[in-house]
Amino acid sequence: MPLRPHVAHTADLDPADLRAARALLDEAFEGGFSDEDWDHGLGGLHALVHDGAGLAAHGSVVMRRIRHRGRWLRAGYVEAVAVRADVRRTGLGGQVMGALERIVDRAYDLGALSASEDGAPLYTARGWQQWSGRVHALSPDGIIRLPEEEGDVYLRPALAGPLDPDHELVFDWRDGDVV
Repeated sequence: MPLRPHVAHTADLDPADLRAARALLDEAFEGGFSDEDWDHGLGGLHALVHDGAGLAAHGSVVMRRIRHRGRWLRAGYVEAVAVRADVRRTGLGGQVMGALERIVDRAYDLGALSASEDGAPLYTARGWQQWSGRVHALSPDGIIRLPEEEGDVYLRPALAGPLDPDHELVFDWRDGDVV
């Protein structure tokens, strides 16, 4: 029987599931997944796939605000996507993304995420589009440009329709990695 993601809000996950997700992310990102990264993935909906060995895959979607052309859009921001090393390349990442994309498509103006070079092929194969425009954030000191994030942002224009890369994206502020 194929494995299917279980979707639940952070508030409905038991502490063991949260510990397993954090451990999976720490392993998948080889220690490069910070406490702030973990915090960014909480407070929304999680897609988890379990197998006989435990948690095999995880991802979450949280709400963020992104301004484009003077309009603040509700973005389903995908965070904390990882697959256990022994079951990578078996379709579990796609199943997690499918569950998260269903949420994005039905509940948000658009989907957004920041992808590593290794992760980008998963997203582009699923129709996520690399943002070619400028990236900014509304910081405590005003709007600032984030040139180091340009090229890493991918969008899924659900209800908002296509966005114009001649106009910047302005992300809401958060501690740690803003995008």
